[in-house]
Amino acid sequence: MHPLDNSSITRDGKALILAHDHGLEHGPAAFAGVEERLDPETVFEMATHDAVTALAVQKGLAETYYPSYEDDVALLAKCNGTSSLWMGEPYSPQTCSVDYAVELGADAIGYTVYPGTNREPEMFEEFRAVQERAREYDLPVAMWSYPRGQALKEHRSPDVIAYAARIGLELGADLAKVKYPRSPEALARAVDAAGDVKVVLSGGSKTSDREFVSLVAAAMDAGASGLAVGRNVWQREDPAAILDALERVVFEGASADEALDAR
Repeated sequence: MHPLDNSSITRDGKALILAHDHGLEHGPAAFAGVEERLDPETVFEMATHDAVTALAVQKGLAETYYPSYEDDVALLAKCNGTSSLWMGEPYSPQTCSVDYAVELGADAIGYTVYPGTNREPEMFEEFRAVQERAREYDLPVAMWSYPRGQALKEHRSPDVIAYAARIGLELGADLAKVKYPRSPEALARAVDAAGDVKVVLSGGSKTSDREFVSLVAAAMDAGASGLAVGRNVWQREDPAAILDALERVVFEGASADEALDAR
């Protein structure tokens, strides 16, 4: 396991990863109402905020924009992905090699797996090669662990999310990004299941400031090590304000009320 307490993608062992892989995963529709954010440079600028410990992007954005930000932003290179146009069983093919991510200046590697799909064996094998290559470069690996598939009736049940976090530990991830299992108690169970792997909360679809910050505060109280968030930051009119609030919650232990009232 790569120690993350002193990693370039964490602060005091906690992470606030700004994710901007939505152009691939969701397409331009994800930018409805904030069309200016289709320009990746606007989000790279957000990633220079003190709260952000790393920016997760696909290789095309890293190639084009990261050279201008490498002194101010830690790069988490997302090495696989898929589009929402794909209608088959969930699968995320590799889109970037670890070697090339290193050439781009990556501080960490990110990789999605979909446990429970009929392509799980293939994705686990692909993750194995990526994880082992990342170890050769002494790079931490973040797993987006998202159970899917026709056999799963409830993707966010406590059992399933705890299993998702445990898969991160079993397959050698250093950080596991999971969906919120709808209660702090269930998330605490997932944190326990992950052992020494740091569990971060998926930001999900945009909600109100109070609802989102309250969710993050509850996750931190349950033992999460932070979050990986995209739309709940860059879809807002004032991303800096929500990042200020998240910084207070994630790194300073503030309650949602304290974080929001301090704005």
